[in-house]
Amino acid sequence: MSAIAYSICATNPNAHTFTVTINIPQHSDPRLNLSLPAWLPGSYMIRDFAKNIITLSATANEQYIDVEKIDKQTWQLTTQGNAVTVTYQVYAFDLSVRTAFLDNRRGFFNGSSTFLEVIELSNWPCTLEIIQPEKLPEWRVATGLPRASGTDIYEFGSYHADNYQHLIDCPVELGDFDVIEFSVANVPHYLVFAGRHFADRERVKNDVSKLCQHHIDLFAEVPFSEYWFITNLLGDGFGGLEHKNSTVLVASRFDLPNPNKPKELSDNYKTFLSLCSHEYFHAWNVCRIKPEEFVPYDLSQETHTTQLWAYEGITSYYDDFSLFRAGIIEFSDYLTLLSKTMTRVFRGAGELKQSVSESSFDTWTKFYQQGPDAVNNIVSYYTKGSLIALWLDLTIRANSAGKFSLDDLMRTLWQNFGRTGVGTKESDFINIANKLCAIDITEQFELLLHTASRVDLAPLLSAVGVTLNRTSYKELNSVEPTTRILDMYQPYIGAFYKATPAGLVVTVVEQDSPAEQAGISVDDVIIAVDQLKASEKSLPALLAHLPENQQLDCHVFRDDNLLRLPLQVGNAAHLAVNLTVSDAQMCSNWQVII
Repeated sequence: MSAIAYSICATNPNAHTFTVTINIPQHSDPRLNLSLPAWLPGSYMIRDFAKNIITLSATANEQYIDVEKIDKQTWQLTTQGNAVTVTYQVYAFDLSVRTAFLDNRRGFFNGSSTFLEVIELSNWPCTLEIIQPEKLPEWRVATGLPRASGTDIYEFGSYHADNYQHLIDCPVELGDFDVIEFSVANVPHYLVFAGRHFADRERVKNDVSKLCQHHIDLFAEVPFSEYWFITNLLGDGFGGLEHKNSTVLVASRFDLPNPNKPKELSDNYKTFLSLCSHEYFHAWNVCRIKPEEFVPYDLSQETHTTQLWAYEGITSYYDDFSLFRAGIIEFSDYLTLLSKTMTRVFRGAGELKQSVSESSFDTWTKFYQQGPDAVNNIVSYYTKGSLIALWLDLTIRANSAGKFSLDDLMRTLWQNFGRTGVGTKESDFINIANKLCAIDITEQFELLLHTASRVDLAPLLSAVGVTLNRTSYKELNSVEPTTRILDMYQPYIGAFYKATPAGLVVTVVEQDSPAEQAGISVDDVIIAVDQLKASEKSLPALLAHLPENQQLDCHVFRDDNLLRLPLQVGNAAHLAVNLTVSDAQMCSNWQVII
């Protein structure tokens, strides 16, 4: 079979434009339709990547042919079966993990936002020529795309893919990046850092290696021949997107371990390792084990599924837990991370209004396009899904007398679905869990998935030696758990804000809070409380010195209107979670891989 030959060149870094050429061989179709995806796997929102195509033309037999745009992302060519060359420019100036970026410091692209699909020939093999910019001789290439003969690792040159889906599943980093090479289970891994950093390279290599080994041991099989962590380091940033043999990460350059503090394990570094763990776990869970609705992907429009609670939630459960099981953090550190996750779920009213299956289905419009009411009206299938995964793990362990765990459920999913390419149904998770438990837990399981109710984890945690305590918010404008004495007065207004020169701009107002009852709204600018100027430092100090339930004048600007609102400050509700070990021996039974 002939191959469709793509090429890409960073034509004008200062204008942030790539030039892409597609050489399509002779074919049997009189017309060809070329289309760019509207979204990409792992990021469930319509993004309309075609908006970044600037100009497009096509030639056959060295003559221009007509190109008709038939919808927002599709161009139709009348080819009469002749070989065709298509040339177009792509604007690339998005620092996220989803699209493409180009300037004179680095280049990056996801194929889904860059390479048009020849729809009638989508199963044809593809080649990709990555052309080195003449004025940037120091640049190299990092990608999980297979290298063609004659192209060495990190070199510009020829790459190939089995088909279009394979082509767009391998993002590409261009630039003068740093790379740390290591091997896990005899598989080469590459940790690429684009951007200046000060990391303890040996430490980050060892820690990421431990996480990779943990996940490989869990699934007992490596489904790729190499793996790439492509990391864009910024002054401040966070994000990740999974692919079959790579991931794209965004992090702060200061999230990485400080070589001057070899024993320090900062919260930021733990977050970075958790992100690496999360995206690497996805190589099995969602890149290969996936919902039936994603087999195959339809990237032209929304593809709804109710199962994202499993693919993001179970992955979110393992991302932090694996830091402990890989020996990177202590169990007490893990309980702190789990406490924060529970707090994020419990603090909002959305958990009592939307189920995780509904959250999964509505991700296109509610989760990825959150409004200021999100904390009150929706629940995250990531965080709530991770609590259901915890419930499932502890339930399986309890009912099998410790013989089985969630690890066994994941391995069964891998054998039956990941290896075979068959998509899952919700019932597949339930049936496997029932078999491992040796009892029918269908009713309990379905209730957690389809009702907007809290997951009662206290009894299950108690059975493994962990006590769940409800506490109050740590302080004003914070949602972290605290260990403070519960009868101590903690001023609470239920509004979150960010400090600006104009005042405190309200970002969230919690349901039934003093702020809501006072009439404070999102985007209001709080300038004074009790006739004193409000700042991020002064407001908590003022409220801490006043009696509970005292009514105060709160002055805010809404647009250009100055409003005086009656604010009655209350005591913080017990919506945070604090987990502590009550029996270390019982805990050890939960901590092992079975």
